[in-house]
Parts: sequence; structure tokens; C-alpha cells
Amino acid sequence: MSDRAPILHNSPRHQKTDYGTENLGGGQSAGSSQQHGLLPIEEERAATADLPAGVAKVEAVTMIWTIRDLKIAYALIWFIYLVDTLQQTTTGNLLAWVTSDFSAHSLTAATTVVSSLLSGLLKPTLAKVLDTWGRPQGYAISVATLTIGLMTMAACNGVGMFAAGQVFYWVGYNGLSYTLNIFIADTSALKNRSLMFAFSTSPYLITTFVGGFVADAFLGGPGWRWAYGVFAVITPAITMPLFVLMWRKLKTAKEAGLVPVRPNTRARWERIKGYLIDFDVVGLVLIVTGSALLLLPFNLYTRQREGWHSPLIIAMLAVGSALTGIFVIYEAFYAPVKYIPYSFFKDRTIVGAFALSAILMACFYIWNSYFSSFLQVVNNLDVVQANYVSNIFTIGSCLWSIVTGVIIRKTGRFRGLALYFGVPLTILGVSLMIKFRQPGVNIGYVCMCQILIALSGGTLVITKEMAVMAAVSHQQIAIILAVEAMFASLGGAVGSTIASAIWQHTFPQKLQDYLPDEVKPELAKIVGSIAVQKSYHVGSAARDAIEKAYADTQRVMLIVTSAVLAFSIICVAVWRDYNVKDYKQVKGTVV
Repeated sequence: MSDRAPILHNSPRHQKTDYGTENLGGGQSAGSSQQHGLLPIEEERAATADLPAGVAKVEAVTMIWTIRDLKIAYALIWFIYLVDTLQQTTTGNLLAWVTSDFSAHSLTAATTVVSSLLSGLLKPTLAKVLDTWGRPQGYAISVATLTIGLMTMAACNGVGMFAAGQVFYWVGYNGLSYTLNIFIADTSALKNRSLMFAFSTSPYLITTFVGGFVADAFLGGPGWRWAYGVFAVITPAITMPLFVLMWRKLKTAKEAGLVPVRPNTRARWERIKGYLIDFDVVGLVLIVTGSALLLLPFNLYTRQREGWHSPLIIAMLAVGSALTGIFVIYEAFYAPVKYIPYSFFKDRTIVGAFALSAILMACFYIWNSYFSSFLQVVNNLDVVQANYVSNIFTIGSCLWSIVTGVIIRKTGRFRGLALYFGVPLTILGVSLMIKFRQPGVNIGYVCMCQILIALSGGTLVITKEMAVMAAVSHQQIAIILAVEAMFASLGGAVGSTIASAIWQHTFPQKLQDYLPDEVKPELAKIVGSIAVQKSYHVGSAARDAIEKAYADTQRVMLIVTSAVLAFSIICVAVWRDYNVKDYKQVKGTVV
């Protein structure tokens, strides 16, 4: 981090709201502490005594560490993101080839449904871990889960085991990213936070260009399994230093007496029972199982001989609906601790941001799930070239998010950026793709659409997070970002489900219509493997038929996406027009 970055010391814990000035988290003013004869160390104990243990610990750490420690922490975060985004970009390019290896290319989107659901629905639980046990513990759990996922995918012997690895991978990957975001929120003033979030995603600017080459090298060399295996070794090694730094500084804060001592006289079983209640395990199991059983049939029905009339599909839908209904009743009347703080849903800004997160992720997965395959088959690009085009969104949004962060820091406003720039631009970009994602269209037009969507993405990703954080105090940051991420993951799961359903229904049907009669016996192989699709020469009747089937299927996906995106206008319009320059959420040595 640059030496020119503004550092705030012991910033007050007061926030200007629509109802005047509100004290956040029980902090006291200097005058108050002097009036009661409190020493500085006693003042800090008093300020953190009523906070959740995890929040109290991180606030104690920010009080004792130096600017140098803060810079080291942010440098380590940047390197962690560098490695994680490299492995995500690399393995993302390999996904279609992995499913094709098992003759299941059509399940490319389906493999992400359960993983998206779990990674999102577990976020509130992870937030409670961060607030109850501490940031280092949640960080370590996420790294371990991510590593298990990489190892499982490296050793898989079928698409089922690979999907299980994807679940662990995405739960760990999104958990790690979420934990790092919470760390950034803990150590930055609200007016600078959007810029710090943008800084953390800047490694994508490097890995986007490198990831395609790495994926191509593994495909042409030792194979895709080695890609997952190598990153399973690298990931724990690169994440360990930050864990050590956090743990050592927490130990120093405890020795300084800044961490409140909370004696626990409960027996082990009572503690376990308390954690099960606090983490709402019953509600978690109900919503995860119910949501998965509701969404998976849309991905699997084409693989059943009876289709929607299959007993398996009917049973999944029935049980999923029942479990979802039971979850609602349980949370409303019986849950001792609610899965989600329902007070959030009384704030129009928070509700609008949650809805926007779900819509954006759903739409992204609808238009992007088979985009890399489209580029390789219809535009005849290799893996590296397809990686460049498909990641224009990533590069552009990362670059523009930095610009967005600077604008928010200078003006203190974010609503106008989202409403008058971000939302209209994403609708325009997706709508234009309806025309330009066709065979024979110059790839430059496709790139233009990607640039428009990238600019809007860089704006909306930052502004929706700022919207939810501006509406709460520091002690609620972890849970509010968790719920926002949960809605995003739910949207992603729904989007993947829609994409998979459209693909599995439309693509084989269009191939059946367009393929020459002599090639129709190979229909199942063509549908199941991108390698088989690319094996037909460009310009041949079979390849033309495949490209036309791709285009028709993509057209349906893009029309659906454009229609859903229209609701994002309402989501942003209901936000309050906060000025984040007026906010002081955190204390200690922060950015």
C-alpha cells in the first residue's frame, strides 16, 4: 500500500444517520473517559466489552499494530489474491475440458449449482464464526476447505466426484475471499473502503493474461489434473504468512489487555450445543437441502428417460418444496437464533442491494456459462484467445472499480453512479450481445459488448457493497456482507440452473434440426464434448450446424438475461443517497 494512503488513528465510533448522530458499538469519547477517571487501556476494554468476541479481537488488533504491520498485511492480501485468481482463471478455463473428459459437457453449468448454493448459504454461518471465534479461525477454515476441494478435483474419477470437489472448492474459495473482504472492512474507513476493495481485486489484471497460457500448458502437457494438484500445494503455502501475522498480533493484543476476558464455565457439551444454536445448524440444513433439491431437477431432467415425469425428478421437487416451507416456518416461529437478522429487511437500501446482487449474479451466469465454449467453437478461438475475450469483463471491471473507488472517496456518493451509469450500461451491453453473438460476426463487436458490461460491473460490484455497509455499524459488517454474498450466490445458482436448463433443452434440439443426416448418429457425442464439436472442420456442413445451434441457444439465454436485468433499475432506485464521508465506523490504525 502506498505511503500516501490516508491513515486514521483512533477514529471515533459515531455515524451520522437519517435520525441524527448514532453511537456505534458502545464507544466512549475521550472526555467521558476522563470524567470517569478511566485510563486509556481501561477505555479500550470498556469500548469492546459488549462487542461480539471476534469484532472485539480485531478492534484490539487495530489498536496495537503499526502502519508497517498494516502495509505488510495488505501486501500479503494482494499476493493471496494473485495466486487465488491465477488458479481460479486457470481452472475456469479447464472446466469445459474436464466435463468433456467424462462426456458430460452439457453439465458444465450444472456442476456449479450446488457449489454456488453452499458457498452462498454458508456465508452467514462463516460470518458467525468470524464474529464468535475470530477472523483467523474463519480464515483457516476457508483455506482448508479450498485445499480439500482442489485435491478432490485432482483425484476425481467421474463428474460426480468432480462436482463434490467443486462444492468444497467454491465454499473455500468464496469463504477465503469473503474473509479477506471482512479484514479490509475492519481496517479501512468507509470512504476509502471501495478503493481498498478495488485494490484487492487488481491481481486479476495480471492473472487474466496468464491464466489462459497456464491452462493451455497443462492441457498440452501433464493434463488438467496436475493443474488442480499444483494449486493444492501452492494455496496453503501462500496463505500461511497472513494467518501467522493475524495470530501474532492477536496474541500481542491479549498480552496488552485489550481483548476482554470472557470466562466460559459451561461444559464441553453445553458449548457445542450453544454453537449449534448460535450457528442455526437446523435452519442451515433445511435451506441448503431444500434449495438444492428445488434447483437440481432443472439441470438433471434431460438425463432421465421420462424427463419431468421421472419419479426422481418429482421426488426432488416435492421434498425440496417441503423442506423450503419447513425452513420458513421454523425460522419464523421456532428458531432460537435466526439464520438471517430479519431487521435487515426493514431497510430499503439493504433490500435493494440484496436484490441487485442476486439479479446481477443470475444474469452473469446465464450469459457467461457457455461463453468460453461459444468462443472456441463458433469463433474458432483457442483456449488462450478465448480466455482473453471472456476475461475482458474481469479486466475491465477491476480497472474501472479503482476509478469508481476514487470517485466515491472524492464525492462520498455512490447511488448516482449505480443508477445513471452502471445499470443502463449493463442492460445495453447484454442487449447488444443478442445481435452480435452469431456466426460470422466480427469478434470485435463481441469484445465491445464485453467492455460495456465490464464498465458497469466495476461500478455495480463496488456500489452495492457500499450500500449495505453504509446502512450498518462495524459490528454488523461481517453478517451484512455475508447475507449480501448469500443473495449473490443464490442468484448465481439460479442463473446456472436457468443456463443449464436452456442449454440442455435447446442445444440438442437445434442440433437435431440443423445437422446433416449422415452426422445425426453422432448427436450425443457432439452434445457431450467440446473436443468433438471442434473436431469438425470450419466451413463444413456439420460445423456450420453446430455453430448455428450455439447461436440460437445463446440468443435465448441473452433475451432472458436482458429481461431480468430490467428489474435492477428498481433495486438501485430505492437506495438512500448516503454520503460516506460522514461515516466513522472503525477505530485504531486503519486506512
